[in-house]
Amino acid sequence: MANKPNKCFSWIANLSALLVVLIFSACEKVIDLKLDNVEPVIVIEGNINDRLETQFISISRTYNFEDRDRFNAVSGASVSVTTASGQKINFTETRPGVYSAAFRGSSDRQYVLNVVVNGKTYTATSTMPKKVELTGISFRTFAFFGNSETFVAVKYNDPPGIQNQYRYIIKVNDTVKSVSVGEDRFDDGNSVVNTLFADLDDFKSGDRIEVEMQTIDRKVFRYYYTIEQAAGGGGPPVAPSNPDSNFNNGALGYFSAHTSSILSTVYQ
Repeated sequence: MANKPNKCFSWIANLSALLVVLIFSACEKVIDLKLDNVEPVIVIEGNINDRLETQFISISRTYNFEDRDRFNAVSGASVSVTTASGQKINFTETRPGVYSAAFRGSSDRQYVLNVVVNGKTYTATSTMPKKVELTGISFRTFAFFGNSETFVAVKYNDPPGIQNQYRYIIKVNDTVKSVSVGEDRFDDGNSVVNTLFADLDDFKSGDRIEVEMQTIDRKVFRYYYTIEQAAGGGGPPVAPSNPDSNFNNGALGYFSAHTSSILSTVYQ
């Protein structure tokens, strides 16, 4: 004799199915986010180094969330860099929002960047540190959960008794693949071999690898370090906020006077 269905169980099953439908129906509700527009803010990104080459300053404004234009160029600004000796170097706008001048910076000298936009002046100061030279680059392979990954390692001699901060830029076949920063808190005065744990995909034989190591001042390091932390570098992402700028008058961005050491090799 066949068992008759349990009416209580059947009722509970039907109720559960109804609840599931109601829950998923509620999850499909469209939420219209109201994102307020804010007054655009000036963003200045300035770099000068110790190589005799064209130095660049870019000026833009922030954009609203829905805007597609990622570089809201500011044209017609007055841009100059003044040295500690009083020499004034004027920059020329070479394309919308990008200003340039050809000269070489020097270590242990302070530089002041002045930007005037619509009558308002923005100023930042940066002192170019002593140069630290790369002495070698190599490759190191590590095993992670049964998989092997290869990373770039840089070698240099950190000067003793001086607080140093570094910015590393890795290019593969002339394309920038990784940018990171570090400091000598645990390596002061040492011969350093620093592995740059950057996800560069798999190297292929014949790839040209170039590493630039910039020696940067403390304020610029804090700026880049804050950006790394917000992006999850070295751990989970932190709550987003504007990194500390070395500009006055409410401008975002940074001005960096730094030295630059570059080495390249071919991956075999």
